[in-house]
Amino acid sequence: MKPKIISLFLVSIFTISVTFAQRITNVGKPLDYVSTLVGTQSTYFLSSGNTYPAIAVPWGMNFWSPQTGKMGDGWMYTYTAEKIRGIKQTHQPSPWMNDYGQFSIMAMVGNKTFDQDKRSSYFSHKAEIAKPHYYSVYLADYDTKIEVTPTERAAYFRFSFPKSDESYVLLDAFDKGSYVEVIPKENKIIGYSTKNSGGVPTNFKNYFVLEFNKSFNEVSTFADSVLQDGRYIVKADHVGAILGFKTTGKDDPVLLKVASSFISHEQAKLNLREVNNLTFEQVKQKAEDVWNKELGKIEVEGGEIDQLRTFYSCLYRSLLFPRMFYEYDANHQVVHYSPYNGKVLPGYMFTDTGFWDTFRCLFPFLNLMYPEMNLKMQEGLANAYREGGWLPEWASPGYRDIMVGNNSASIVADAWVKGVRSKDIETLYEAVIKGSKNAGPLTAVGRAGANYYNELGYVPYDVKIHENVARSLEYSYDDFAIYQLAKSLDKEEDLSFYKNRSYNYKKLFDPSTGLMRGKMKDGKWQSPFNPFKWGDAFTEGNSWHYSWSVFQDFAGLSNLLGGDKAMENKLDSVFVLPPVFDDSYYGFPIHEIREMQIVNMGQYAHGNQPIQHMTYLYNYVGTPWKSQYWIRETMDKMYTPNPDGYCGDEDNGQTSAWYVFSAMGFYPVTPAVDEYVIGSPLFDKVTLHLSNGKKIEIQSNNNSQDNRYIKAMKVNGVNYTKNYLKHSELVKGSKIHFEMDGSPNKSRGIKTADYPFSLSTAKK
Repeated sequence: MKPKIISLFLVSIFTISVTFAQRITNVGKPLDYVSTLVGTQSTYFLSSGNTYPAIAVPWGMNFWSPQTGKMGDGWMYTYTAEKIRGIKQTHQPSPWMNDYGQFSIMAMVGNKTFDQDKRSSYFSHKAEIAKPHYYSVYLADYDTKIEVTPTERAAYFRFSFPKSDESYVLLDAFDKGSYVEVIPKENKIIGYSTKNSGGVPTNFKNYFVLEFNKSFNEVSTFADSVLQDGRYIVKADHVGAILGFKTTGKDDPVLLKVASSFISHEQAKLNLREVNNLTFEQVKQKAEDVWNKELGKIEVEGGEIDQLRTFYSCLYRSLLFPRMFYEYDANHQVVHYSPYNGKVLPGYMFTDTGFWDTFRCLFPFLNLMYPEMNLKMQEGLANAYREGGWLPEWASPGYRDIMVGNNSASIVADAWVKGVRSKDIETLYEAVIKGSKNAGPLTAVGRAGANYYNELGYVPYDVKIHENVARSLEYSYDDFAIYQLAKSLDKEEDLSFYKNRSYNYKKLFDPSTGLMRGKMKDGKWQSPFNPFKWGDAFTEGNSWHYSWSVFQDFAGLSNLLGGDKAMENKLDSVFVLPPVFDDSYYGFPIHEIREMQIVNMGQYAHGNQPIQHMTYLYNYVGTPWKSQYWIRETMDKMYTPNPDGYCGDEDNGQTSAWYVFSAMGFYPVTPAVDEYVIGSPLFDKVTLHLSNGKKIEIQSNNNSQDNRYIKAMKVNGVNYTKNYLKHSELVKGSKIHFEMDGSPNKSRGIKTADYPFSLSTAKK
């Protein structure tokens, strides 16, 4: 060979080897691929996730997070910040909901101050380890390292101070009413914080207990701007404590065990059992083992490194909410403080989730992979109804007046339809029926505009109920979910009523535009109509987004549009239209608008929930290859394992669960139906280890970034042309085989018999 040819040959071989080396076939420990920093590079005006690095075990009652923001700032940690103010116990579901039951712990050397700005320290991500089970950061101003590892209701801290007579640990119990008592003879602090953002009874407190391994060299407490030495008990609007230690160096760390309770100080001490008689490393190992166990239920092979990092980071986010809001009493019985009536009662309780977001795929994901957890969550929902009189739609920790819909019906129905058999189902059925017919004590509980909806089948535009089209469309789907539940429970007396209401979406379809539109009480269309107007009749979106909120009947929507080809063209239009918008309802471009505008996918707004299922809808009109294209496009463009890794708010696991489902190759377009719609699998192999001991094995041959199209498919060795998979069959144990290609197969999945479920075409 000539030298030039040899060089080209070697370059080609190197390129091929690098390409193959990038596809990882042995994942090992999935936790190694998780970054808790994904989504933390966010601001009020532009969200790349609006997450914080939650140091927690799956669904833990208490999370911890480094705190770069000021006290009370919903953006408690932002990736671009330069200083850390403390490590905060948090129960925050999102910056928009903010926090409750919070307090913060900080280390300092030679700087005995309580001021949150003066105590802060510079830090670098180069000297930071951010994992679910362990967080470590070097405080440059104090030459000190803080480490923390969590349990469900407790945590273990390790402070590595330099040699000093002025090493300090600070406890900030925050404002709005707090209490601290230092007990030197026990190396202990007890206290409580009442700071919250709503949704709590008047007797709400988060009680805490802190136990140190060393005696205190000095004690100071803070109360409403006054720091005083030698005072041990403080109760005021804003209190805290600073404990001084003589430290001999970093080989002799100060250790801190901390736990909290929403019930009492005595219960907080009981919760400390989770770390008692254990070393820091033992607690860390237990947390690591728990995460690897839960993450390992989905075993991935044959993906590029960033795809694996994105997948397992998304899976981590899918296992945080709703969080446990229950504790174990002295007899190890499950009890909870009720955020609905302020009493301490037996049984499970969960909180910090908004069903408007999470009904779409987060809860269906739990029903597939973690049904034993959702069984507990269903009991928690029944308890919420018993204690508050209504099912929550957004709980944090109790009822919150935000978002639209009555999607608790979907949460209950999907669980039951997917085989999660709650002993409380009759109570839950009573609750969803009540919620479907009545307005609740808050706008976001029950159904706002219920009287209008009951009479007209929609909430009118001109009755001073905002987001009326969004509400009406979601009520119609929620009625369908109740219909599905009623069928499964043999509630014959309710079937026709809820089935008929499932078609109410048709009343807001405007044939002149082919879009959903506001309608007046007298039946006339709202005018003038701008389909690009965000808000107003819609929720955090416009008509182009909400016109696809007909989860229960896409065949019916296709008929309204003029047939499958017309619906296909309408779907195409979403990506073809420019990202124009009308923000006059808000008066400025809300962050969801900017997130749609900047990603160059037309009117497709994956950064918010209403349209996230839309890429799957080509399966309903006989062009599944278009779904395969756009689903992969969304996975590739909208998700990374970096601090700006999301394209909008992550929202309690919903946007993460979308990626997890989609990477596996299917998605629950219609919750409360026994089906998943097929997309485009991302990995060469995925094995789902189900809680019943069965496995779902998904093999994808010839898979790559370019080969995103399904050439052929087999299920359990039999050729398969349908555009959906049935949950009830999958959970028996299944082997799914995809043959992928770089060109679309336009003869597969094109018959109406291959289409997924629609109410209009369902046999019964």
